[in-house]
Amino acid sequence: MRLKVKILLMCMGCTLLALGLQTFLFQELLSAFIYDQAKEESENSLENMQSEVSDFIKNIESSMIEVYLEKEFIQALKEERSVENLRLEFYRKAYEIATARFETADSVVSLYLYTKDHAIISTYRRAFTPKHNYAADIYENPKEENAGIVKDYFGSKEAAMLVTSYYNPYREKDILRFVLKLYNNSNRNDKIGYVVCDVDSKVFTSILKKYSTSSTMYIWLQPEGDRPVVSYGEIAGKEEAYYQEMSEKIRTGNQIDTFHLEKQEIFKAEQDEYNLTAYSMMPQSLLRQNQKALTSNLLFIAFCMILIMAILTAVISRSVIRPLDLLVDTIQRIKGGESHLRTKIVSRDEIGELGQKFNEMLDQMEELREKESQANRLLSQAEYKALQAQINPHFLYNTLDTMSSIAEIRDCPEVSMLSQSLSNIFRYCLNVKDHFSTVAEEVSHLKNYCYVMEMRMHDNVRYIYDIDEDTLQESIPRISIQPLVENALNHGLRNKRGKKEVRIAIQKEAGILKIDVSDNGVGMDARKLNEDLQKNDLNYVEKGNSIGLHNINARIKMLYGDAYGIAMESALGEGTCVSITLPSRCEAGDGKIENAKEPAESGENPGKTVGGKQDE
Repeated sequence: MRLKVKILLMCMGCTLLALGLQTFLFQELLSAFIYDQAKEESENSLENMQSEVSDFIKNIESSMIEVYLEKEFIQALKEERSVENLRLEFYRKAYEIATARFETADSVVSLYLYTKDHAIISTYRRAFTPKHNYAADIYENPKEENAGIVKDYFGSKEAAMLVTSYYNPYREKDILRFVLKLYNNSNRNDKIGYVVCDVDSKVFTSILKKYSTSSTMYIWLQPEGDRPVVSYGEIAGKEEAYYQEMSEKIRTGNQIDTFHLEKQEIFKAEQDEYNLTAYSMMPQSLLRQNQKALTSNLLFIAFCMILIMAILTAVISRSVIRPLDLLVDTIQRIKGGESHLRTKIVSRDEIGELGQKFNEMLDQMEELREKESQANRLLSQAEYKALQAQINPHFLYNTLDTMSSIAEIRDCPEVSMLSQSLSNIFRYCLNVKDHFSTVAEEVSHLKNYCYVMEMRMHDNVRYIYDIDEDTLQESIPRISIQPLVENALNHGLRNKRGKKEVRIAIQKEAGILKIDVSDNGVGMDARKLNEDLQKNDLNYVEKGNSIGLHNINARIKMLYGDAYGIAMESALGEGTCVSITLPSRCEAGDGKIENAKEPAESGENPGKTVGGKQDE
């Protein structure tokens, strides 16, 4: 048995024991609490149902309001044309509105257009069969069609859409009715007509069914001062008499907050926007039976748990504590120097797993000590090989210097300068004694690189240097600027036609050193790249084979923190600007440099222009 199961059993026993005591001490309070919970659940269910009903009504209202989009029809109503003229010109308008403005799921069965004098203009009926039969005019038989409430509503100052219903004897069911007044230029006092839309009550019935919590519950929707709109549930005998009595009180305006009838409870949830209230009628016995069942179960469970708690406590505590004591004793002996000891816990719960992991940890520690010893030996060998590897770079430097001298003697200045620049570049890049350099050294290295690229590519790129003198001795990570210029040449200017420029600007302000490398190239969408630079995902650095933007950004954030790094601004066709922000490492007033090294032996004056078309 798992340890968590053992603990769960103990907690369950204590909890059930507490429930047993609570059953004896608070039985009356528990009964009232369960009743209130059932009442609250019923009322919450009605409120949620009202929310869904309201959403459907709003959808119908939105479709009816689209009648205003029928501009010719609305204009004709505003001009108060004769009924004969309106019927002649707009006899199909109700059909057009019903089929174009409403969805099939709205279940519209008929639609009527009336003048302000209650004269029918156009009628739409979805079907006209013995079973599906709807009136051509609701005022033909106003009592059966419940048309009086429509006429009273149109004559009132009520602005909200009317929600009512009538009983259709052919369908043998209630039909929902929505009535929307039409106004002249939003003037509430100037009514020009109204729209009547009848909807199959199955839409509301499905909603009521979804929120019915019991087969004995009866739910209905009814506006104050009107007949019930729709209902769901089965009632008979006294329950039906209760329902008729309550619905009649609501129709006559005799509202009561909560009804307490003989063996019945009635709850309600109002909806002020459409004057539509939801009611539910539930037998009191249903509310009480849950309390009785819970009381009986609590008594039985509490009695059983009291009998077995003593046994469970003894057995479980022993199975939990004994392996822990054994593990603690083994740890104390290992601490005393018996490092070869291992735990002997064989149980399959979490304590047994803990003992197994403890033994594995001890074995891994032994392996790590052996690997550490081997690593120290390998490190010594690597340092020796690194010293040997220094011979090859010196051979390369000397060879390039010799080529430069020969070219100069033979009057080949370009070859001489190219060899010298390459020698300086290799010497600077392969000098790994210090990870930092100065701005002056970086600029000198950059100029050597630009000269070599100019000789190789002949792109006639103009390099503009805008460097403050007080930044030349600032300490920055080695090879930070040249990759940005390389990036500008390869990606920004490669497909550029016409004048090409690269500007290198270095300034210091408020303790911040800012390096900008900008070009007038083709530009790009920099948003995704800026997001990646901000995330500083080291996978980009590990996958790359060169010193790119992600590599430089990662080095800067590692050295100075997340507040510093690389950011990019670019626009398609307008160029790109890559900016590096670093903390200023020079101490104010004395010109000293923190974490900087002495200038590399590059052979170049930092302020000297080397090769290409460059401006100071």
